[in-house]
Amino acid sequence: MNKLAKLKLFLSRSRSIWSRNIRVWGKLAGPSLLGNFGEPLLYLIVLGYGLGRFVGEVEGMPYMAFLASGVVCTSALNSASFEGMYSAYTRMEVQQTWLGMLTTPVNVGEVVFGEILWGATKSFISVSAILIVAAFLGLVENGWALLVLPVAFLTGLCFSSLALLMTSSAKSYDFFLYYTTLFITPMVLVSGVFFPIDTLPQMVQWIATVLPLYHAISLVRPLMTGGEVSLVLLHVLVLLVFSITAGSIAAYRVKKRLIK
Repeated sequence: MNKLAKLKLFLSRSRSIWSRNIRVWGKLAGPSLLGNFGEPLLYLIVLGYGLGRFVGEVEGMPYMAFLASGVVCTSALNSASFEGMYSAYTRMEVQQTWLGMLTTPVNVGEVVFGEILWGATKSFISVSAILIVAAFLGLVENGWALLVLPVAFLTGLCFSSLALLMTSSAKSYDFFLYYTTLFITPMVLVSGVFFPIDTLPQMVQWIATVLPLYHAISLVRPLMTGGEVSLVLLHVLVLLVFSITAGSIAAYRVKKRLIK
């Protein structure tokens, strides 16, 4: 079998994992979508309108518009991270769904990649809901904002890969609190979600530019507010490097964990 045929087979089997997850999610899609609308709307109203009245404009735009793009990216992050950690751990360890899958011709790499695709899809769905809310509130400048959706998918690939890397080492659900507390929360605070990073100390700014959330926001914010998108290839490359590296290590560690 040549490399192209192997790639097609890999993608086909990974898609079967993705398809299985989306069918399961479809049974609870209503409450899930309601949450996708409710949480970002709460953030935008409480922080956007409340804090925005005191802040005024940020980087030449209303604080509400500045915040909306940050909320879009954190929603993509949270959706992918939840699927890659709590849901994936349940399938791997509690329900042992992955072991069942491995009794078929599907291999570990295909299972992990299928899970990564599903996490990215959840980010896409979540961000789609938020864009509707943002458009309803007048926070979307023009049609270029539709390009936020592929960025959301790429962001989901990145954070679902990182989440699955955590899952590959998890012994219980409590393990994920370390990742959330020590990585996700600080990253959200310093990556430009709530305020520009140039207000931070120089060292913290440098750290922020290494983090993937900063690069997602750098793509999404100008697309939503009508600004100029710069360094596109750099931002996309950083998200891809995180995705490929974390996903590859996660697949290796899951294989060691499940196949003994």
